[in-house]
Amino acid sequence: MSKRRVGRAVAAAIAVVAAVTTLVAAHAAHAAPAAPSVAKKLRDDFNGDGYQDLAVAAPHGKVDGQPQAGYVAVVYGSAKGIDLTHKQVISQNTPGIPGAAETNDDYGDGLAAGDLDGDGYADLVVGAPGEGVGEVTYAGTLAVLWGGKQGLSGGTAVATGTEEDRVDAETPSLGDFNGDGHLDLATGNRLLYGPFDRTTGAARSRTLAIEPAYFTDDVAAGDIDHDGITDLVALIHDRNEDDMHDPDYRHRRAVFLKGTRDGLSAPAPVNNPDGTRMRGGESLGVGDVDKDGYADLVIGRPNDGFGEVDLDDPLLKGGQIGVVHGSAEGPDASRTTIITQETPYVPGSSEWADGFGGSISVGDVNADGYADVATGSSSEDLGDVYAAGQVTVLRGGRQGLTGNGAYSMNQNTKNVPGTAEQNDFFGSDTQLLDVNGDGRAELFTGATGENRDGGVWAFPNPVNTPTATGSVGFGAGTLGTVRSGSGLGAGFAR
Repeated sequence: MSKRRVGRAVAAAIAVVAAVTTLVAAHAAHAAPAAPSVAKKLRDDFNGDGYQDLAVAAPHGKVDGQPQAGYVAVVYGSAKGIDLTHKQVISQNTPGIPGAAETNDDYGDGLAAGDLDGDGYADLVVGAPGEGVGEVTYAGTLAVLWGGKQGLSGGTAVATGTEEDRVDAETPSLGDFNGDGHLDLATGNRLLYGPFDRTTGAARSRTLAIEPAYFTDDVAAGDIDHDGITDLVALIHDRNEDDMHDPDYRHRRAVFLKGTRDGLSAPAPVNNPDGTRMRGGESLGVGDVDKDGYADLVIGRPNDGFGEVDLDDPLLKGGQIGVVHGSAEGPDASRTTIITQETPYVPGSSEWADGFGGSISVGDVNADGYADVATGSSSEDLGDVYAAGQVTVLRGGRQGLTGNGAYSMNQNTKNVPGTAEQNDFFGSDTQLLDVNGDGRAELFTGATGENRDGGVWAFPNPVNTPTATGSVGFGAGTLGTVRSGSGLGAGFAR
């Protein structure tokens, strides 16, 4: 299962992107540019206390009797890790939040964090792909919830879909795409330039037409060419409905949009050295896994065809991760690495429909300067337990991403709360985030099928040896929400 599995099927079916780029008049005057390092430092710290905070979605949660309205849970960081006594549950019925909780809104099925208004507190972008606008069903909306000393409060709608231009609300990604010191917001079909104002939203926005007609699997931002301006990478696929058992039946591919002083450039396909189309994927992360200064693409390909067809790439069986290294010219497909569960030192083995490569997250778990990668294999069977799921962490190093030092955890691992059960889908999403301020990212994972409602697990990360000792899990009981098949753990803020 990919990172974007909850709520995507319905929304994607109508998310055809307009091919014409439209400029919208500026809404707010530009403030003095904020230092890029400030925006990076404050990512996910919603209350400005120096600790990153965990935001997680429950897009199918029932809110005030409205099924699948959706909500977002925020658990704040501290010197001891996440503090389950310091939390928020936010829905569209929360005072000050734009909109109203309605059936099938899927609020939270798309999250991104960063300081959008330059006030020193991280803000949270929340997508609602199922939101209807007037007579337009599944128009989609994006809103920014504002950070402050007391945490998140209030919000501003920054994008609202129309019949001709629906919002791709499941794929928000933040970066400074024009190098002016302000964070910008990109999705698979639109671009909103900062600074953001709490009243009027983005300074300006435009349609982002990657191709005339496509669906978005994922987008991610990072400085691929090391020029100091954030670039954008998108994984997309066609609308072709032929042979749905083929893992590439929709011609999944990757495109690169270079950040420049004038904003994002025209999309360029990421091709193999021989000029053929490089396979895309369903989940995407960006980080420097070999510490050469260039951010690398980490492409998750969990879709393996489920044993129904002969694979053109046998390494797809069970899913795979493809790393495309960055360079001064952008993604360099001549320098690629493939990781599967058959790669030396990677736990497990490749079996049909494991979903390895789903829900990619990138961070540094041991403060060695090399980006590491977490991935879920949420459909992994554990013995006779179907789709119990597990999560794997892969280490970056001088040679890039390898199996050296890799480890996996599931609900049968010692000290992990709970028990592996059928259709838990442990590893539905992953997050590497430093919530205790020690410079090393902790591991978080969701299990959308846990108790048929979903749950989240947090794993502390000691200096030398990752361990499940001290790990905690939480769900509706901790949050005080209704068990309603909420899909808690479906997605974390990016």
